[in-house]
Amino acid sequence: MKESFSCDSCTYYVYNDDYEEYECLASMDEDEYAALLTGNSKSCPYYRMDDEYGIVRKQM
Repeated sequence: MKESFSCDSCTYYVYNDDYEEYECLASMDEDEYAALLTGNSKSCPYYRMDDEYGIVRKQM
């Protein structure tokens, strides 16, 4: 069983200044998006934990 997810902690969930709201920038097809909206999917296949320091660790 896959873990549940939260868009708030995802790298692809960013604030759009033009619309003044958060949006998902992951490239999903219609079926994947519909599954997330209807609750048929317990986890997002594109979910990636937002890790601000990941790049810095790789440079060390």
